[in-house]
Amino acid sequence: MLTLPNVTGLDLCLACVGVYILKRVFGKKNPPYPPGPPGWPLIGNVLDMPNIKPWLTFTEWGKKYGDISHIKVLGQHIVVVNSVKIAIDMLDNKSTIYSERPILPVGGELVGWKNALILLPYGDHLRRQRKNFHSVIGTRAAVAVYSHVEEVETRRFLKRVFATPDQLQAHVRHTAGAVILRISHGYEVKENNDPFVDLVDRAMDDWSLVSAPGAFLADVLPILLKVPEWFPGAGFKRLARKWKNNLEEMVSAPHKFVVSQMAAGIAPESFTSNLLGGSDGHLSAEDEHIVKWSAATLYAGASDTTVATINSFFLAMTLFPDVQKKAQAEIDAVVGPDRLPSFADQDSLPYIGALVKEAFRWHAIVPTGFPHCVSKDDIHDGYYIPKGSMVVPNIWFMLNDPERYANPSQFNPDRFLANDGREPETEPRTICFGFGRRICPGIHLAEASVWLSAAMSLAVFDISKAVENGIEITPEVDPLSGTISHLKPFKCSIKPRSSKAVALIEEDAHY
Repeated sequence: MLTLPNVTGLDLCLACVGVYILKRVFGKKNPPYPPGPPGWPLIGNVLDMPNIKPWLTFTEWGKKYGDISHIKVLGQHIVVVNSVKIAIDMLDNKSTIYSERPILPVGGELVGWKNALILLPYGDHLRRQRKNFHSVIGTRAAVAVYSHVEEVETRRFLKRVFATPDQLQAHVRHTAGAVILRISHGYEVKENNDPFVDLVDRAMDDWSLVSAPGAFLADVLPILLKVPEWFPGAGFKRLARKWKNNLEEMVSAPHKFVVSQMAAGIAPESFTSNLLGGSDGHLSAEDEHIVKWSAATLYAGASDTTVATINSFFLAMTLFPDVQKKAQAEIDAVVGPDRLPSFADQDSLPYIGALVKEAFRWHAIVPTGFPHCVSKDDIHDGYYIPKGSMVVPNIWFMLNDPERYANPSQFNPDRFLANDGREPETEPRTICFGFGRRICPGIHLAEASVWLSAAMSLAVFDISKAVENGIEITPEVDPLSGTISHLKPFKCSIKPRSSKAVALIEEDAHY
């Protein structure tokens, strides 16, 4: 019979000590986290996380701690990247593990934005939505199908601005909505108080609230989602219910419009009709859900981002008259005074092309991108990036880095043209539209919309500082906080350049 040796408590104790020593000596130790502000016990860096213009705080961290920095907020690791090279190395070159999105308990789960492309986890639904985008607007050739839509609505924009130039920002928003709703759903907006434009405006205002970092305690402590609405402090649940209704109406109402138009045989070509038509009318509930949300993502995202960039263009023309004169001189020489510029002129107007690039760089519309999440532990540049970390690219600094862009606060299209043997500065489209598998799928449509608006507006309008009571008003450049950053509202003077310009503005534009 086999007998076991007599094991005493002292033996067990010594064995445990031995195992501990072996693990300390030979065990694998993770590299350090990236440097960053020192945290507090229990709460970590809660007090360090900025809510107002976070890109400025992140820029200061970059100066103090280097191109990659780290904080921990109530257990959540957050890595901030201030370098284009590191962003590409992580988010592009290692996109297989850096393509997840954070879960937003309030905005994503309660309100429903989890179904939009920007929040979808990496997987089949994301790939199918991106495939939908690519098939309809994923190339310049695909976007060219809708060039007539862009030209008609931009001509109508010129008329509105000519009639009431003091309502510029409202006209920009109306036109962006008109263009994208025509493309996404084949819907022609009403001249005033259009219900679909109002729907997307409300939903995007809600999105800015629910997607802001630290907007709700429940985003940090998801267990609060289980608290009933009537409970003190659970007011966010009542708001979420209202926002959910707004979102569901924004997604469903235009989709139902297309379905009814197709049933009647009168639906114009659009993103949605193309996707529905390709199915021969036989869609599963899941397929229809993906089509509906693909279209909603297109018109929600594109309308708001295009508005921000076109407004920044008008502000830049107000503040940098020499740039405006140079752009107008190119249009006059190439296009002449008897017609408006069109997409056919793009290759012949290199300065206008550079001006549009500078509009995207000068005002970063998504200044901190939208966070990526790492799906497994990683070591990058000798730093430990644990699974689940949020990675925030500081796009604002990348577009304002003085080592990459000379005098970055200046609006200078020449930086993107090869002059006097000088190489162009970094192409901003490689930064401002995001990185890796999460890059904006509407990039070609955005560039086309801004180009046409800029070219047509400069052809017929002189844009300058407003004058009130004999005093010239210099507007300030003040980007507002938000996932999508809009400029603080500003005043400017917009007048037709000539009687010929007035005649061009007043020409009829119709489908």
